Order: sequence, then C-alpha cells, then structure tokens
Amino acid sequence: MKEKRSTAGIILAAGMARRFKKPKQLLNLNGKLLIEWVLDASIASHLAAVFLVLGHESNKILKSLDRKYINNRITTVINTKYKDGMSTSLKSGILEVMNSFPSTMFLLGDQPMIDSNTINSMIDQFDKSKKNICVPVHNGTKGNPVIFRQTMYNKLLTIKGDIGARFIIQNNPDDVYYAEIDNPLCFFDIDTAKDLEDLKTKIRNNPKF
Repeated sequence: MKEKRSTAGIILAAGMARRFKKPKQLLNLNGKLLIEWVLDASIASHLAAVFLVLGHESNKILKSLDRKYINNRITTVINTKYKDGMSTSLKSGILEVMNSFPSTMFLLGDQPMIDSNTINSMIDQFDKSKKNICVPVHNGTKGNPVIFRQTMYNKLLTIKGDIGARFIIQNNPDDVYYAEIDNPLCFFDIDTAKDLEDLKTKIRNNPKF
C-alpha cells in the first residue's frame, strides 16, 4: 500500500444541533443530505478508510443514508457520550484507528463543501512535510479538516469537553505544517438555517457546482 493511502478519515457527526428541528446531518443541500456530501468526498479521495462517528439520533441518520454508503470503506462508530461534547467523538474515532493507521484526517460533518481534491492535496502535502500535524490554509485563513500523525494520538485522547483539537495544534507549533488549498468553501460550516441558505446561494454563484 502506498504511503498516501495510509491515512484514515474520521467524520465527526455526533452533535445534537439544537438550532434545527431535525438532525443537522439530514438537512437537504441541493438534493443530498448534508452528511452525504462529506461521505462522497471522503469515499472518492485517497483516504484508506472512512469512520463515521454518530451520536444524537444515530439510528435515524443511518436509516436515512443511501445504501451505497454501506460498504467496506465506511465504518460507523456510535459515540454514546456525545452529550459531553466534541472531544468524546474525537476520542471515539481515535480509539478505532490508533493501532491500524499511521495518520488520521478529522473531517466535520457540517462542512459539506470539502472535496476529494482538497483531501488528496492535503494528504500529499502532509506526507512530504514529515510534520505531525497538517492544517489547511486559504489566503491566510485556517480551518478544517486536520491531519494528525500517530505520534499525536495519545495527546488527542487527553482532550476533554466540547472542544476539538485546536489546543493540541496551538501547543505544538513546531509539529504543524500549513497546507495551502484552493477551495475556500470547504471551511464553510452549517450552524444555522441562514448558513444553509447562504451556502445554497454561494453554490448557485459558483460555476464549479
């Protein structure tokens, strides 16, 4: 297996999304569920395997997914402690990959505009950098997804509360490689109904979509 195929992908999609009447993962964006956009990009990329971390309304989400997502490249992980914050989902994913994959990319289930080209570019840049962390940057703006090498897994397991891995990144600046990417929309996350409508407008105005 080639080096660039050794990175696993963990999609964090266990949150409660109280601002919406139904699970945010099931919001419709141009004919596809929000979570399906992230799944499609992950499957089409060079990620060696994809782990989907669910929590709130996990059964409803799984029943709503197209059967094409039930394959040997996608493993569903149920985080029963999702009410304790994002850190629990991050750790649930790490425990699945820590003994099998030398690096892992964390993707957010509410950032549907991530695409396979961006994922592949990040993996390639990360492998060449030999750094332990890779953060995407577009015109000076940093975002997600983020890649961590296996040497950082134990540090990730120490995170607590409703936070991601930003403190690990901040506290280990010499380990970080900033990967330039071409897709600014991949940083766009859906937190409110207005965000969803704004994204639909951006897609309509972007010839790429």
